[in-house]
Amino acid sequence: MPMTHEPKLIAGNANRTLANAIARRLSMHRGMSIDLCDARVERFNDGEIFVEVYENVRGEDMFVVQPTSNPANDNLMELLIITDALRRSSAGRITAVVPYFGYARQDRRTKARTPISAKLVANMMVEAGIERVLTLDLHATQIQGFFDIPVDNLYASPVFALDIKHNFKDGMDDIMIVSPDVGGVARARELAKRIDAPLSIVDKRREKPGEVAEMTVIGNVEGKKCIIVDDLVDTAGTLCKAADLLMDHGAAEVHAYISHGVLSGPAVERVTNSRLSSLVITDSIEANDSVAKCKNIRVVPTAPLFAQAIINTWNGTSVSSLFEDKTLIPLYEGVYHP
Repeated sequence: MPMTHEPKLIAGNANRTLANAIARRLSMHRGMSIDLCDARVERFNDGEIFVEVYENVRGEDMFVVQPTSNPANDNLMELLIITDALRRSSAGRITAVVPYFGYARQDRRTKARTPISAKLVANMMVEAGIERVLTLDLHATQIQGFFDIPVDNLYASPVFALDIKHNFKDGMDDIMIVSPDVGGVARARELAKRIDAPLSIVDKRREKPGEVAEMTVIGNVEGKKCIIVDDLVDTAGTLCKAADLLMDHGAAEVHAYISHGVLSGPAVERVTNSRLSSLVITDSIEANDSVAKCKNIRVVPTAPLFAQAIINTWNGTSVSSLFEDKTLIPLYEGVYHP
């Protein structure tokens, strides 16, 4: 059992904004001030990572908040080294809170002589001393099986459903949920069911990774406000092409709700100049200045979700209950009003 009556948070440099927001939400839940653990995560001149924890963590229930987003390798090493520092300091239990799990797209061998990097990363995290993982919308749910420790995979779709009901409350009858590919149908169907909306599919054929050769629309989207749902957006090329395709098929508007805004390279410029009315992402990856300034990109907070998940993990109650409206709505009552 932990020595204190509260969970303890520590964060790397990947997304300090989210880590501080989670700490604030925990403080609201617990009725006392919960701050990030006093520590420094720095680099030597040659790029080596150094971690020093200034607080006593012996026997504590530690939660390390660190998405493995760009730069993925640096942030992954920060997570592993923080974990090692805590383990060698006799922490009671170490839970990795990884809002965005990098390398998740390499979850299988697509051709000969290629790695399954997601499994390698899972092995490294377990070997470092992580005893539990708390993450959001894994690219493939079977990645949970790559770990020999418990993995709680939270879903953004219940939060997206609240956001859609709030922002489209006067036109819910015109909403059409769109899956950007056949593989994402389950995710899109889940959101469609939550808001009682029909489902359409953009079927795409790739010649090679990152390049789409052909796209077709399955379903009638004429006059509909189409909402594309996916787990991540990287360069946004496919997303913008899907928006063009839907508009060409008579859609009234096209919006996108994407869990992880990787938004690398020309992504922000493409979204800005696209026919997308809005792109809604979570704050699992810290937004840079160009994302923050983009007129049609909006960020949905995940701190309420992660804070409650941390509390439930810490006190041994159900995490899956967070996917139910009766549990989730009170967490977001300061964000969305009935």
